[in-house]
Amino acid sequence: MRELMSWETCKNEHIRNAQVDKEKIESIKRMCSIRQKIIPQIRIDDDTASVIATDYYEIIKELLIALMLKNKMKSDNHECLIAFFKHKFPKYEYEANAIYQLKEVRNRVSYDGVFVKKEYVLMNRLEFENIIKILLELLEEI
Repeated sequence: MRELMSWETCKNEHIRNAQVDKEKIESIKRMCSIRQKIIPQIRIDDDTASVIATDYYEIIKELLIALMLKNKMKSDNHECLIAFFKHKFPKYEYEANAIYQLKEVRNRVSYDGVFVKKEYVLMNRLEFENIIKILLELLEEI
């Protein structure tokens, strides 16, 4: 797996200033909450694990968009969302790396048609839920 793009590269090439849009942030949080409620309703097997993994990625990505927006920034690149999180909240470096790994899994599913084994979701589900919890807490703090 290649390394995450640096925050400096992101800042110079992929980030622009934005206005804080509280309504959009709340709407994103609400949609993520709905997605999060649906995931436990899906029976995990080797056919559905890819869908579940990409759903977790979608929730985390959208919360990162909201967090970045709350910090008056927008990115034209998913990787820079993760670089922002890692830079702004260095104590969550482990979680940032887990998000990056999930992004790579999501890309393999979406672009290469790779199927994720159910064990991947079972082993990482609590980590994904914890990352979502952290992002929601950070959205409340700022």
